[in-house]
This record gives sequence, C-alpha cells and structure tokens, in this order.
Amino acid sequence: MLLLVFCLFIAIVVIQFLYYIVVFGKLSFAKPQTATPKRIPISVIVCAKNEEENVKRLIPLLTEQDYPQFEIVLIDDASSDNTLDVFEEFEKLHSNIRLVKVENNEAFWGNKKYALTLGIKAAKYEYLLFTDADCVPSSKDWITTMSSQFTVEKTIVLGYGAYEKIAGSFLNKIIRFETLLSATQYLSWAKLGKPYMGVGRNMAYKREEFFKVRGFMDHMKIRSGDDDLFINQAADAKNTTVCYLPDSFTYSKPKTSFKDWFTQKRRHVSTAKHYKIFDQNQLGIFYISQLLFLVLPIILLAFQYQWIAVLSIIGFRYIFAWITMGFAAGKLKEKDVMYWFPIIEIGLILVQLNLFITNTFSKPVHWK
Repeated sequence: MLLLVFCLFIAIVVIQFLYYIVVFGKLSFAKPQTATPKRIPISVIVCAKNEEENVKRLIPLLTEQDYPQFEIVLIDDASSDNTLDVFEEFEKLHSNIRLVKVENNEAFWGNKKYALTLGIKAAKYEYLLFTDADCVPSSKDWITTMSSQFTVEKTIVLGYGAYEKIAGSFLNKIIRFETLLSATQYLSWAKLGKPYMGVGRNMAYKREEFFKVRGFMDHMKIRSGDDDLFINQAADAKNTTVCYLPDSFTYSKPKTSFKDWFTQKRRHVSTAKHYKIFDQNQLGIFYISQLLFLVLPIILLAFQYQWIAVLSIIGFRYIFAWITMGFAAGKLKEKDVMYWFPIIEIGLILVQLNLFITNTFSKPVHWK
C-alpha cells in the first residue's frame, strides 16, 4: 500500500512539473512584452452599484488618461446611495463622459450583466475597455498599453487586475498570492491558445465579439460571470491575446477580513462549474494535485517510508514551483509575496478545500 502511495506521489509531482514549467512557464519565462501604441477610439466602461466613494477616486484618474480619443461610459446600476449624483457631476465637467442610468427590471433585477449590456450598447466606439468601480489604473498610459495589444485578429485582450498592498497584513499577502496564481494560470493558458477566463477589473474586447455570442444571454441567469463566463465562451486561440506590461495593470482595494474575502471567493469559484469541460478538468486536476501533494508526503513520512527520497522530491517540487512563480511575480510586480511562498501556498490549498466543501452545501450570494 505504501508503495502505491509513493508511486502516486511521484505521479502528482510530475503533473505539477507539467503545470508549472510547461503551462505556467508560458508567462513566467516569456520574453518582455512590448507595446505598439494604437490610435483606435476606446470606450472605457465602468459599472457601479452603490460605489459612491470608489468612483470619486476612479473617475478623475480615468479622465487624466493620456490617450488621443476615448470616452468613459459610466453605468449606474440602480444605486441606492449617491453614486448617480457623483456620476452626473462628473458628466457636467467632462464632455467625453457618457452616463447610462439603469432602473430595476423585474426580469433582470439586480443582474450586473443586464446593466453591462445596456452600457455596451450605449458605447460610442467599437473597442471596449473594462474595469470595476473599486479599481484604479496603474498609470496614465493604461488605455494606451491595453489597447496596444489589439490587432486585426486579436480582438480580446486579457489584462492583470491586482490588489493593493497593505503593510503588515498577512491576509493581504494571501489575497495577492491567490490573485497572482490565478492570473498566471489564465494568462498562461491564453498564451497556449486555450483562454478560459479573464477578470472584469481589467480586460478589453471589440464589441463584435460580444454580439457574436449573443452577449450574456447564454448565462444571464447566472449572477456571476460577466467576465470569466463571457471569456470562456467567446475567446479562442485566434482572437485572444494578453497584456502583462506594468502600465496596463489595475489595482483594487482588497478585503481586510478573512470572512469578506472568503465570501468573495465563493462567488468567484461558483462560476467555474459553468466553464467548458476541458477548462473544468484542467483546473480540477491542478487543484487536486495541489491537495495530494500536501497529503501524500505526510502519510509517507508518518511511516518513514523512503523518507530521504520523499524529502528530495518535496525539495525538487518546491524549487521548480518557486522559480516559476517567482518569475511570474516579477512580471506582475508581486515579488514580495514569494518570500512566504510555502506557507501561503499551504494555507491557500486549505482555503480552496474549504471553498469547495462550503459551496457544495450552500449557494453564495451574488451582486445585489
């Protein structure tokens, strides 16, 4: 029996090697990306619901973008606070701001996808760049850098939506490592020609891609997924590219309590069951291999079975995983989280197991 466990352990490490080196290496070991500025008109789309304070921070940074021709489409999704008032004040000050007011619709009540659809239809330009109300662009060249990756064929651009650093917060390191790992996965798979998700905090696409798949209609009843489910359906090897230049990043305010972050991750994870079968399988295999890498050596070491070989294999796995994620962290400006890599990874594996169990027995709460 222990021999079987040992062989399974070796197989798991081989699977991990293939993921980290072959798949994730597409981003980690990629050559530095270059930006070729385009002069295509861009519509920046922001959907907000009860985000009064956040939009006060975001909109001035959007209006200061150094780009020749763009508009800002602000969507108020039936907010009950002063979000709409803030939008209207900015609309008076800037001629390139377009305001979309969404009223509650009985058929689509509380559905962000409905609000986004109205905003996309109202946009003046064909090329759309999305971010969330609680985000800020990393530079005045955010629009320039994200749009630089558009070509005649590449009409979907997946960007990196990071979280702000909070000094002295270990939870913040876990959140940013999880975001780093997730981005390394979806950006790498996209570079391999198998895009499966993007984040609404930072992505762009040509409007024709939206209408090709009938917008969000195929998953309108699923509250989440205006970003990842859309990309899972619309993106392919021919029409999708990535952008990981630092000027293209956006930064969001992270959760400051484990409970709030766990609730947020429940919503994110719940959409994965609606991905294409290949994408569900590749994600499932990776996370199962993560969990088994944690469990199997504990069993082997408890019985002192081939303990020298087991420890050597553990060391080998941490070396190639640490190197791969270290290079990815360098590209995505998250190097500081890698100092805590082994500890954070173990904690994250346990959190993901908890997420799976919790979501199995209860449904998460979505956009209201």
